[in-house]
Amino acid sequence: MTSSLRSLSGGGGGFTWPWQYYFPPFFTVQVNSDTRAKQLEAWCRLVLDYHRAHKSYVLDISEAQSSQLFSNQDINRRLPPEGIDLVLKTLESRGNVEWQNSEKSRCLVMWRSPREWGELIYKWAQASGHGNSVCTLYELHSGEDTTEEEFCGIELWVLQRSIQALAREGKAELIPGDSADGSDAGVKFFS
Repeated sequence: MTSSLRSLSGGGGGFTWPWQYYFPPFFTVQVNSDTRAKQLEAWCRLVLDYHRAHKSYVLDISEAQSSQLFSNQDINRRLPPEGIDLVLKTLESRGNVEWQNSEKSRCLVMWRSPREWGELIYKWAQASGHGNSVCTLYELHSGEDTTEEEFCGIELWVLQRSIQALAREGKAELIPGDSADGSDAGVKFFS
């Protein structure tokens, strides 16, 4: 089945499982270091692509093993907890996972780094004539001008970190707001 791809059933929004997802050894941590490295690379890509397709940013470890992501019912295989842990440690080392608590029971999954999101947002700002002007985070998140952009609907914490990354590069300035969630904060983009 190396050349076939299968779509996620039941509301997956066009997500396509990679061929490895239907290959039983994919769900067993490989002993050979070269094979394990390739396996981990495929798992990392799968986790990021899955969360991207679902616009999901949080992974609950207690639910992970039974989730469709780590358990393929079609071939009756599931990645064991130590395999999930290895994948998440690899993603953490790459900056794609950040733990929400010291128990490491929930993590934030970032299929793009805040810097990468910031670059997308900055390109949009420049192309749409928002250079040297101010937008609210709400406008970036939910505004009419951004409905076709990949960052539309992005989690507010990711958006804030993205603007902070732009600020560190001198491309934007985050202007604090008054609301508890920060959605009324502003951002000034520099040309």
